[in-house]
Amino acid sequence: MTHWNEVATIMNLPEPEKGPRIIAVANQKGGVGKTTTTINLATALAAVKQRVLVIDLDPQGNASTGLGIDRKSRRLDTYQVMIGGTSLGEAVQKSTVPGLDIVPAGMDLSGAELELVDMESREHRLKLAIGDGAQAYDYVLIDCPPALGLLTLNALVASQAVLVPLQCEFFALEGLSHLMRTIERVQKVFNPILEIQGIVLTMYDKRNNLSDQVASDVREYFGDKVYKTVIPRNVKVSEAPSYGKPVLMYDMKCAGSQAYLHLAGEVLRREGHLIV
Repeated sequence: MTHWNEVATIMNLPEPEKGPRIIAVANQKGGVGKTTTTINLATALAAVKQRVLVIDLDPQGNASTGLGIDRKSRRLDTYQVMIGGTSLGEAVQKSTVPGLDIVPAGMDLSGAELELVDMESREHRLKLAIGDGAQAYDYVLIDCPPALGLLTLNALVASQAVLVPLQCEFFALEGLSHLMRTIERVQKVFNPILEIQGIVLTMYDKRNNLSDQVASDVREYFGDKVYKTVIPRNVKVSEAPSYGKPVLMYDMKCAGSQAYLHLAGEVLRREGHLIV
C-alpha cells in the first residue's frame, strides 16, 4: 500500500497480545463522524501491522461502503451473524485495505431491533456471535448505529471499551451525558469490564470560536479521557467514502489523514501496545 512503510516506521510495535481488543465506536447522535472515525482509525491501525476487523452494526451500512464493499456483494452480514445463525468467520469479507477485514451491514439489519425484543439473551447476541471467531485479530471495531437501542446495547455488552466521537458543536455535552449514563448502566447490569477508551473531538474548525469553547468544556469535564488529537473538518475526509476508500488511501497527506494517524498512535499508547 502506498506510503504504508513510512507510517509503520514512526511506531515501533511489539508483538500483539493474545486475543482481540473489542472497541465499540458509539454516539447516539448522528453526523458526529462516528463511521468516518471507525473506518479511518481501523485503516491507520492496519497500516502499522495490527490485524483489524470492523463489524458494521449500523443498518445504513456506511462503514461497509466506505471500505469498498458493494451492496450486491453483502450476501452474509451482521444480521445473519446476530439473528440467522451464521458464524462470524463466514460473514467476514476482505476490505480494500490490506490487513483490514469487515463484517458488512445489509438492509435486513434495520428490522433487527424489533426481532431482538423477543429473543433469548437479546443483549448478548453479538457477544455470543463473536465468541472465539475474532481470535485472529488484534482489534475489533464495532460501528454502532446513531441510537441507544438494542443494536448499540449489543455492541456495548460485547466490547471491552467504548470510543466516543464527539462533534465540536453546541449540544455536544448534552448528548454525551446521556451516552455516559447508558454506559454506566451497561457496566452495572451486563458488562462490568466495559470502560471508556477515549473521547475524540471531530469536525473541529479552528476558525470557529465555538469549536474552541466546546473542546475546552469537554476537556475540563472529562480530563485525560479526551484524546489530544483533534479531527479537523476536511474536504478530503468527506470525499473519500464516495470512492469506497478511507481517507488514508484517498489522500494520505491531507490534514484529516494525518489526524487519524495521530489518533491511532494515541489509541495504541492507551492500549499498551506501543513502546514509548
